[in-house]
Amino acid sequence: MAPQSIFKDESKLDINYIPAQLPHRESQQRLLWEFFSFILRCPERMSQRVILTGDVGTGKTALAQHFGATMTTEANKKGLKFRYIYVNCREFRGLLQPVLINVIKVFRPNFPTRGYGIEEVLGMLMQMLDEEETCLILTLDEFDSLIEKEGSDTVYKLTRLQEMRQGKPQRISFIFIMRDLLSTQKLDDSARSTLQRSIIRLERYGKPQLVDILSDRVKLAFELSTVSEDVIDLVAELAYSETGNARFGIELLWRAGKYADAGDAEMLEPECVRQAMSSIVPSLRRSELNSLSFHERLFLLATARYFKENAEAYVPITELEKAYSIVCEEFNEQPKSHTQIWYYIQYLSKLGVLKTEVTSDIGRSTKISLPSIPAEELKRQLEEGFEYEWRQK
Repeated sequence: MAPQSIFKDESKLDINYIPAQLPHRESQQRLLWEFFSFILRCPERMSQRVILTGDVGTGKTALAQHFGATMTTEANKKGLKFRYIYVNCREFRGLLQPVLINVIKVFRPNFPTRGYGIEEVLGMLMQMLDEEETCLILTLDEFDSLIEKEGSDTVYKLTRLQEMRQGKPQRISFIFIMRDLLSTQKLDDSARSTLQRSIIRLERYGKPQLVDILSDRVKLAFELSTVSEDVIDLVAELAYSETGNARFGIELLWRAGKYADAGDAEMLEPECVRQAMSSIVPSLRRSELNSLSFHERLFLLATARYFKENAEAYVPITELEKAYSIVCEEFNEQPKSHTQIWYYIQYLSKLGVLKTEVTSDIGRSTKISLPSIPAEELKRQLEEGFEYEWRQK
């Protein structure tokens, strides 16, 4: 009998999965449609070049792929001959010739991979589009790598491809996906001017936006009621700390689900998220723990024990103060004041061990989370450290 899983369909967390809806990218979708709507109205009369730019995890690839699928559906409804093709330039070491051959193979699967130069391959691609009487949107992801490798001449040939066919049907348009526009500064003026025709910038996601994105994925990927809102909030907070990277948050959800399944858990608990985070981002080193003061470590031990014993993502400071008092009693120590504890929390937050979040649910209060270190691992390291110190006395 197969073990029980909290996943309903983990493929919905795969990096290549494109959801039906892209939350918080509606305005960019509309802009893409405005730029390329001529394909549905007057194909062969125009061509377009658009740059999608933004940090890792801002949804550039998902936006382009979603748009391409929707455009293909709409073109098919109208009986238009249209193709959308996506290629990641980095997979071909930033070289245009193998990129173009990969595109041609969509039309001619047996096309030879060697023996042609760039200009020959460009000519053959356009000839095939003419023969098929087809319009093409070619999306070139990580186009930065092609600029770095090929330089101005190649970029100029590519972007002026349609303009060199005066009087012939306009067959090919481009979407160039780039992390930023810095690499374009290496191009000469003529290549840069033909490339930077229309630019769509995708800003980093804020935490509330990440909560929406992750909530949608949870509904698709996990069984009902196996992932709480607090856990989604914790993952969103971690993704936000990674420059608002939605891709990071989605991968973290998947990894955390795997830890939950490995432990036969019925729900995705915060500890699973911490284990997953620790597997991606190195956790606190022992030397960093040893550099903390005695009472900072006592407070951290109380925090680790609390999160190990309670399946909560966040805890009020008052609860941690109670747990700290119990640990102090165990070590025959007088607890420090509330003000001093607040200083501990601030310092541990700067180290990235704890996270603080101010809420206004009932007045204004501060919640604490242990984001990236498994409570069990932190507890073990601290207790081993205290035991070693005791043996040295």
